[in-house]
Amino acid sequence: MKEFKGKNAAVLGLGKSGISAARALKKIGANVFISESGNPSPSLPADLKSVPAEFGGHTEKILAQDILVVSPGIHLDIPIIEKARQKGLIILNELELGWRLGHFKSVAAITGTNGKTTTTALLAHMCKTAGFETLAAGNIGEPLCDYFDASEKYEKIILEVSSYQLESCSLFRPDVACVLNLTPDHLERHGTMEEYAGVKKRIFMNQGAEDYSVLNWDDPACRKMSDGLKSKTIFFSVNSPLAAGVCMNAKTLKIEYQLGVKGTLPFPKYLPGRHNIENSCAASAAAIALGVPPKAIAESLETFKGVPHRLERVRTVKGVDYINDSKGTNVDSTLKALEAVPGPLWLILGGQDKGAPYAPLKNLIRAKAKGILLIGEAAEKIQKELAGEAEMILCGTLEKAVSEAHARARTGDSVLLSPACASFDQFKNFEDRGDQFRDAVKKLKA
Repeated sequence: MKEFKGKNAAVLGLGKSGISAARALKKIGANVFISESGNPSPSLPADLKSVPAEFGGHTEKILAQDILVVSPGIHLDIPIIEKARQKGLIILNELELGWRLGHFKSVAAITGTNGKTTTTALLAHMCKTAGFETLAAGNIGEPLCDYFDASEKYEKIILEVSSYQLESCSLFRPDVACVLNLTPDHLERHGTMEEYAGVKKRIFMNQGAEDYSVLNWDDPACRKMSDGLKSKTIFFSVNSPLAAGVCMNAKTLKIEYQLGVKGTLPFPKYLPGRHNIENSCAASAAAIALGVPPKAIAESLETFKGVPHRLERVRTVKGVDYINDSKGTNVDSTLKALEAVPGPLWLILGGQDKGAPYAPLKNLIRAKAKGILLIGEAAEKIQKELAGEAEMILCGTLEKAVSEAHARARTGDSVLLSPACASFDQFKNFEDRGDQFRDAVKKLKA
């Protein structure tokens, strides 16, 4: 905390994490300056109205600071940050700032391309079921900076962490760190899969021999990450029996663990799909590493109801199930949703393209989809790459897609919103997209 008190600190970006960082810095006595490029006339929260600020662009006023706290959505290679780096300014993000300001007792951090939110929420549920005072934060819930001055209250901190956050972390050190999987995502920012994997591996960079790394044995890129780690590695698998680790037994329909002690756990009761068994294996491994008793883990797997916007059943209208998977923001996530939802179905795809091909969806679309309802900026690219696999309906907007699905779907069908794209072309975020899908479905006449 002393390293920030009295220092000049610029917060770049006025989103949720930026506001949280600015508040934390102000609270500890830093001289805060806010720089927001996207919105030329934002409304500052009342407690930040006295803070000097600039809007509509990042200027060289930033270079007069000692510290830059950069919001996750801002690329670290923009010219003003390059200049700041050359001047030797400290550059970090809100997660790293919260970590440095707080005194956190026992921390688990979850990252990966898909399943982060479900696994984080399930692990937090396991800790709470065991009676631990637990906080779930980061990309799930509220930013870590919101809790730095109450950090000692929590016995277990469970964080969902993105590649954007890991890019500018330097001291962050979770007791338990997990990478769930790696498939093409955010390549518009990271460039290559190698670079993307390297950023994800940063979650382990400060761990020592007393810490734990949890990795997916079934994912070659994850398995490779174990090379050179100082922490104790726990593997999980849904495809292979493991002599040590946590794995699925398809014959007994149990999750088996062998980590010093041996035992079994139930499959998740309310989480559909093989990918959710994978998430459950990962959460169970992390929970055991955190000291959660197996009895509480088992109870949690039978009581956890899932998270909003992830294979969330919204409503059944005239025998048609409407399923909100707005959190399906990349191709692999949508692939897992298609595996979990039985056909026949109508699939709503599209949004802001993230640079990955849509071809991996072909086989399941051919097997299950009656039609694809296309929305957003990526509609024409998706139409071109998936041509001939199913009927294509260009809808433009989500509301039109729901209306078209309602007109075409028949009893026994499902309508699945799993866009395989980011939401920022038409929505504030994936939650906003999911909320608007729910609203549109609720308006349908039964």
